[in-house]
Amino acid sequence: MVKRDGKRQPFDPQKLLRGLVHATVKSPIPADDVAALAADIEAQLVKRSMREVTSEEIGEVVLERLRSVDEVAYVRFASVYRSFSSIEDFMLELSRLAGKKVSLPLS
Repeated sequence: MVKRDGKRQPFDPQKLLRGLVHATVKSPIPADDVAALAADIEAQLVKRSMREVTSEEIGEVVLERLRSVDEVAYVRFASVYRSFSSIEDFMLELSRLAGKKVSLPLS
């Protein structure tokens, strides 16, 4: 796996699972389903038959899958993955999720 800073490290399925568990805290998704989702995402990445995958590619696959499973978990994961730093960041992501264009006041 190639990190954002260019460093390479082995893919860690447990780190993927931990990220999904954090995103799905207090959601109605059973733990077994979260583990199955993590295994499915890992299999999807392996199917790409690329020797290396970037952390961005992994994050986007996770977001794509979470979006179809649980929207709140999607936003939780997106807030960490995309490093939200303001309420505007949340609002933009929510508008993307809802498929709407939202105008935000300029600061």
